[in-house]
Amino acid sequence: MKDFTKIKPTEITDNVFKLLDKDWMLVTAGNISKFNTMTASWGHLGIMWNLPIAIAWIRPQRYTYGFANRNNGYTLSFFTEEYRKALQICGTKSGRDCDKVAEAGLTPVETDRGNVIFQEARLVLECRKVYVDDLKKDNFLLPKIAQKHYPGDDFHRFYMGEIMNVLSR
Repeated sequence: MKDFTKIKPTEITDNVFKLLDKDWMLVTAGNISKFNTMTASWGHLGIMWNLPIAIAWIRPQRYTYGFANRNNGYTLSFFTEEYRKALQICGTKSGRDCDKVAEAGLTPVETDRGNVIFQEARLVLECRKVYVDDLKKDNFLLPKIAQKHYPGDDFHRFYMGEIMNVLSR
């Protein structure tokens, strides 16, 4: 984890809307010997239960889903624009079928907590799961959202994680 500086969540200066929607991130779960990562542009950062919280959203058909369910933590890694192609690879290929991390040219690194981050990231949030639930079709107050985004009823599971570490370059 060389070249990273540990900062507090309150010291993150990025615009979170740009960070999530435009810059994208890698959601990673597992340990250095067996993990998976996926590109995501949906997420949340904020305060809940007086804790700094990051929420990751994963559909059940994604390979990362099983890793997120089996492990106590996950990481969110953000990159500079220079790594856009790597993020595209990690968002379009499945870890079931190939070593997409190697194809993307990324270097996995184990954290002190046993999670996986990438040496090339510019910002990393390391999270400990505190709450997990699934979106439910009947709870959509605007049914057109469910119809548009979940025509196969493959509703996201959300993982609320206490942000335990923030690593920045």
